[in-house]
Amino acid sequence: MTTHHPNSLRLVYGHAKNHDCLAFIDADTAAGEAAEIRALASARTWGEARQVQMTHLDNPAGPDCYDEDDYADDKPFDITEVGSVVEGYWPPMVTTRAFDVLPQDLRDRYGKVVYTVHNGEYLDVPLDREAALVAELRERGYEVTRDDDRINLLDGVDLGSLTA
Repeated sequence: MTTHHPNSLRLVYGHAKNHDCLAFIDADTAAGEAAEIRALASARTWGEARQVQMTHLDNPAGPDCYDEDDYADDKPFDITEVGSVVEGYWPPMVTTRAFDVLPQDLRDRYGKVVYTVHNGEYLDVPLDREAALVAELRERGYEVTRDDDRINLLDGVDLGSLTA
């Protein structure tokens, strides 16, 4: 019988280009978040963008942020022009997820907390610590999969290239 952990034992990780370090996220929510980002990025009009249903992330083009007075439903939509995307607040920094999914002792041993001016803190896990950290996670029963593309999608890298 496995012991209960407060977080998922399934992690996805990869090289987060924005901070040039490793990022770790919950594998169980990663696919859903990626689908939401892709759905919003592929919206062709503001009306479509407002309709994108999100359960994992906030919709930065949704009714809480913009209404039809700001942008008519038929106005062409470009995710790279949405305010919170331009300002770097959406999607949230993927490198902050390590605080939720990695055990405290491993965060202390393998990473260092870095403070940013606008987005708070994140965990910087150097690329050269990958093998040791992944091995230790697997010893503790974690299923760990590397997926650089998913990590960078969840970090908002190259959102403009997702448009159809």
